[in-house]
Amino acid sequence: MSVTADPAVVVPVVVVPVVVVPQAADAPAAGRTLAEISTATNVNARRKSLAELIPRDPFFWFRVVAMTCYGVAYIWWFRNRGLLIDRISVALSVAIFLACAFAGKPWRRWLFLLVDATLYAAMWFSYEMTRGAADRVGFPLQVQSVRNIDKFLFVGHDPNVWLQQRYFHPGQVHWYDKVASAVYYTHFVFPVIALAVLWAASRLQWVRFMKRFATVLAVGCIGFVLLPTVPPWMASSLKYKYHLFAPLARHTGRGFTALGFKGFVKGWQRALDWGNVVAAMPSLHSAFSLFVPAFFLPWLKPIWLKVPVFLFPLTMLTALVYFGEHWVIDGLAGWFIVGCSFLLWNRIERRGRRRRADMARRTLRARLTDYDLRMMNDTVHHGPVQRTRSDATDRR
Repeated sequence: MSVTADPAVVVPVVVVPVVVVPQAADAPAAGRTLAEISTATNVNARRKSLAELIPRDPFFWFRVVAMTCYGVAYIWWFRNRGLLIDRISVALSVAIFLACAFAGKPWRRWLFLLVDATLYAAMWFSYEMTRGAADRVGFPLQVQSVRNIDKFLFVGHDPNVWLQQRYFHPGQVHWYDKVASAVYYTHFVFPVIALAVLWAASRLQWVRFMKRFATVLAVGCIGFVLLPTVPPWMASSLKYKYHLFAPLARHTGRGFTALGFKGFVKGWQRALDWGNVVAAMPSLHSAFSLFVPAFFLPWLKPIWLKVPVFLFPLTMLTALVYFGEHWVIDGLAGWFIVGCSFLLWNRIERRGRRRRADMARRTLRARLTDYDLRMMNDTVHHGPVQRTRSDATDRR
């Protein structure tokens, strides 16, 4: 329970603090009990802005400048040398960023950072091991079933074939090819940026993010193992046995190359050599494109901005289908997992807040006298009450 103390009311000789129970913004105080006001105040507290979550100290601007320089250097490397793929380079890159983000922080924060980094690395290691073994466990590959679902959703049409027949031209790169490639490759950047910003700004919000993120990854890995799925480009390729429809072009990097990011595309093509192509159900590209906007959505102040934000995951799914990388049902499954993860952890956190409010309320009741409770109820029903010398004498 959150009980605040107003500035002390000064009376001759005696100074007595006035205890006030704050009124919840969504309901009038009159006629409500102390317990109802306490619960509403704690559970429905105002959400702080992102700026309020970032602590300020003498090293704040040093960290801002250091992280800005790191970001500029990373973008230069990203554009000219390509994506960091080998684990040693990735580990060094993360270590440099963390050194910039935690400069000047107390040693306890560094200790928490060590624990967090260990758990974070274990999460990704488990993901890579599970994803890599998805096609070796023995579950049957899904091919015709996912195609049938897509054809049902689109009234007998194959959306991958339909998009490429109308919009893909081998000899020409259109503006939508560039947009689709740029959106596709944000999968490798945006989630990491979000994690890094939250890690440096607020450990509490980082933990909230990671609980939901790890849940999506875990469920995704289960899907990879139980439902190994042949992607559309593979189902149509002449190199494989499926031949469900005419061969599709796998052209994810064409638009990005046209934008000047040749190094990144080459690095990504090398990464495909050790990737598991049948780890496609659910689509984590689709899931992460919804996850990041959904997490930061409550902090977007202009209401009108909340609607176009969700155009990003829709664009991502369209790009995945256009490139032949995923079936539509893969993307919808990714969105469904994200929604379930948020619903689960929102409910768990809401129950935790209510439980803490109940404990605080019981503790407060045990510590306050009957006189204090009467004064608090008078404050709720009649407004702040100024105590006098005689009130203090009566209490004693």
